[in-house]
Amino acid sequence: MPTPATSAPADTSSDPHIPAPAASDPGHAHPDPGGRRDPWLLAVVLFVGYAIVSVGRFRHLGQRSWDLGIFEQVIRSYAHLQAPVADLKGPGFNILGDHFSPVTVLLAPLYRVFPSPVTLLVAQAALFALSAVPVTRAAARLLGRQRGLAIGIVFGLSWGLQQAVDFDFHEICFAVPLIAFSLEALLARRWRAALLWAVPLVLVKEDLGFTLTAIALIVAWRARKDSPIAYRYAIGVAVLGAVALAVTLLVVIPSFNSGGTYDYWNKVNESGGGGPLDGLDTKLRTLAWLLIPTTGLLALRSPILLVALPTIGWRFVSSYPQYWGTDWHYNAVLMPVVTLALVDALAISRHSTRAWLRSYVHHLPAAVAAAALALTTSLPLAALAEGEIYRRPARVSAIERLLAEVPDDASVEANIAPISRLTARCRVFWVSNTHGVEPDFIALDNSRKRYRDVEAYARTLHPDARYTVKGTAYGVVLLERRTG
Repeated sequence: MPTPATSAPADTSSDPHIPAPAASDPGHAHPDPGGRRDPWLLAVVLFVGYAIVSVGRFRHLGQRSWDLGIFEQVIRSYAHLQAPVADLKGPGFNILGDHFSPVTVLLAPLYRVFPSPVTLLVAQAALFALSAVPVTRAAARLLGRQRGLAIGIVFGLSWGLQQAVDFDFHEICFAVPLIAFSLEALLARRWRAALLWAVPLVLVKEDLGFTLTAIALIVAWRARKDSPIAYRYAIGVAVLGAVALAVTLLVVIPSFNSGGTYDYWNKVNESGGGGPLDGLDTKLRTLAWLLIPTTGLLALRSPILLVALPTIGWRFVSSYPQYWGTDWHYNAVLMPVVTLALVDALAISRHSTRAWLRSYVHHLPAAVAAAALALTTSLPLAALAEGEIYRRPARVSAIERLLAEVPDDASVEANIAPISRLTARCRVFWVSNTHGVEPDFIALDNSRKRYRDVEAYARTLHPDARYTVKGTAYGVVLLERRTG
């Protein structure tokens, strides 16, 4: 793509989005080496914190879903130059028939060297931490060093990122830095970079095609006067995002899906009767969390906030209650959007003719930073101050010793707790979803006494096979299939 900067730089002195540097603002007048290091130092601190929380929960067998196991199976397949099969979704299930996330292949070389679910968790922590660099850098460039660092802290401690760190591994860890770098470039009026950083979003997850379209349309709007070339390219990228979404949902995913469809259509079709009004209280609460503690509502003054609409839209239209709230990983991609929308709004509003608004803008970075620090006391990073996260419980060691009795390359049917200790070296199926395959072992977390007789339950799963208990540890039961 030809760069729009081949001619003389446009005069931005009258552009309300690029306020003139204040002579008293050292972050603008004389950028210093210390200021340039701030974003990277913050990213390192965040990486350490994220990794400790994420890996610490793994060491405590704190997984809350099968996602970590699914992604490890996929990346393990890539690492061995095989199709991305996730047996947890069904024997031989190609994950491209579920979600379109080929970006995860980038972790395959690292996983080949360090074949462990911990590799995925550490990589995710690094990607989330990296995204703080463009956010902090953009804020410092427009607002000065101190306010920029405050905004970086707001982003790094944002509840959406902390919840994602606390929820296993997910492909959206690639989307967060891509969106952050793209919006940083947009705020700097580097149109080509903004588009190029955003284009790979179509390889992260299918719904992000609309996010690409939203970013491209904002680039087009802001570039329309001073760079006709960038405007035309941005319109083209906006169309690309919409086309990529349609092709992925209607052609690519169905072609890999055994049912020939996109399984998540039913998340919209199975409405509770109220359509978008279902769970309205939860949805309004999520919007409040997005806009109040992180931006003090000021982000509403920036068009960058429109980038959040596609993600919020599909989630709120869905009939799946887990999409509506503040839990899990669903809000992580929104954190760079709302934070950089705040930065944009601060830059726009700080020269307002209204004294109350100028005062609000002056104090807001410190206020949202204080809010982020206060909220962190009840969010996952609070565990960093607790000694328990640094210790491996005796319970976990005993369970790991039990599961170590399963030979490498054996087939195992399991529920959530045992999965993460087996997917690196065994073929693992989800309990009751083996589609007729009789695995060598069954590993069940029965700590809540869900199964009164585990051997009888195994017979209901596989009437033609005989499984006997091989061992137990803290509620986890390992059964082995007997032959002859």
